[in-house]
Amino acid sequence: MKPQAVQSPFLQSCDIGPSPFRMESFVMVIFGGAGDLSRRKLLPTLLHLFLEGELPQEFYIVGVGRPGLSHQAYRAMMKEAVKEHMGEGPLDAQSWAAFAKRLFYSPGDLQDMGTYRRLTLRLRRLLRRCAEHVIYYLAVPPDALPHVLKGLEHSRACPRGERSKVIVEKPFGTDRASAVRLNRLIHKVFSEAQVYRIDHYLSKEPVQNIMFLRFSNTIFERLWNSRYIEHVQITAAEDTGVGDRGAFYEQTGVVRDMLQSHLLQLLALVAMEPPIGFEPDFIRDEKVKIFRSIRPLDEAYIREFAVRGQYGPGEVGGQRTRGYRQEKGVRGDSTTPTFCALKLQVANWRWAGVPFYLRTGKRLKRKLTEIALVFKQPPLRLFGRACDVLEPNCLLLTIQPRERICLSFGVKYPYGSNQIYPVKMVFGYQEAFNLRPHPPYERLLVDCMKGDLTLFVRQDGVEAMWAVVDPLIQYWEAHPPKGFPNYRAGTWGPRGAERLLARGGRKWLLG
Repeated sequence: MKPQAVQSPFLQSCDIGPSPFRMESFVMVIFGGAGDLSRRKLLPTLLHLFLEGELPQEFYIVGVGRPGLSHQAYRAMMKEAVKEHMGEGPLDAQSWAAFAKRLFYSPGDLQDMGTYRRLTLRLRRLLRRCAEHVIYYLAVPPDALPHVLKGLEHSRACPRGERSKVIVEKPFGTDRASAVRLNRLIHKVFSEAQVYRIDHYLSKEPVQNIMFLRFSNTIFERLWNSRYIEHVQITAAEDTGVGDRGAFYEQTGVVRDMLQSHLLQLLALVAMEPPIGFEPDFIRDEKVKIFRSIRPLDEAYIREFAVRGQYGPGEVGGQRTRGYRQEKGVRGDSTTPTFCALKLQVANWRWAGVPFYLRTGKRLKRKLTEIALVFKQPPLRLFGRACDVLEPNCLLLTIQPRERICLSFGVKYPYGSNQIYPVKMVFGYQEAFNLRPHPPYERLLVDCMKGDLTLFVRQDGVEAMWAVVDPLIQYWEAHPPKGFPNYRAGTWGPRGAERLLARGGRKWLLG
């Protein structure tokens, strides 16, 4: 009897198998199609994919928005937008013409059901041109989401079954309860397998590389635990202020804007266990386990291990900048935090006793996103003078602005008397691969078109992340700060952030 083939992760052929995901022809409907996100990110990314030959032969894009534009006026607007934001030299007229003929516009108020009836007619005509499915991109403010979902539910604009997908921008609610309500609205129209919740940090190559670095290199994975790692730092610093988003930021603040999403996603990738395979839900299962393992934040813990701040006037990059309270749309006595530093504990077998320090803020000294794994010191000191401060070994993963991996360690200083000297081994993505940067939304849009959910956030993950930060938000809103603003623009934040680490004999590591 001929033996049957066995599918096993332990039995691998020499070749990488074909991807289970396939690019199909599509119609993408962008609600908010004339808005800022569409002009700055979505249309430039879609055009770039088209020019690179990454899109199928048959695809169409329909912008939906309030401005009463014709197809030609919309195409002219988007042409100017992509010329401004692509940054790749002059736009070839022939290439643009080939792209623009696939670009349409459907004007209307998102609260008017007539908008969705007109959209339905447009979609029927386009779907007859061999497009296989519809992708709805909800590039609208959070308060407009219920109107769009209701319009899709009560019209025939949304094909039934698996022929449609929906992309949702963060924030996914304002707390856990609102995230649950939003999910109920989404599930009236789409199944969970059709929902693509975007966190653009997950599209960055160094972020995706965290799992490869860990799980394909024995020298790192064997040390990636509480036996060898003393603590972990995650920093997402921005040198910009809130700009024209002051009114939005007043309702959001730094915890909802950055900590609940980007930083917790980075923490999960660092802390998660190896998945049993690369199917999307295997990876997302492990991330959810980490969110649920984070020690709950009670009031006593928040008072001791959480620091908030708000930027005042200062100087960034040699330019004088105003404080948060002077920004457009911000109250003159605002207590909204623009900075947060926090110590978290992951209460599982791998990470018990290892503190994770998270820090994020606006108008800091420079733009920087990085993860530092700081290793424990040797049990005995054999080298150097007793008064010397020995630098610990550190694995530094820099996400932006320079994408690199850096390992620091100690060597003997030449011709010295047992004098130790810190050095670094650096791997740079740009230097190694000589690649041009790709638009940040490119990978996420391609994955959605193919049906790959790996880099998108699942609903139970959303709720678990809100469960981590809800106590912090509630405590800070119930106890307004008295000393805002408490850090100057162009610094690394309030002094309390330094004291947070200093209590454990540690300090923040900067790239």
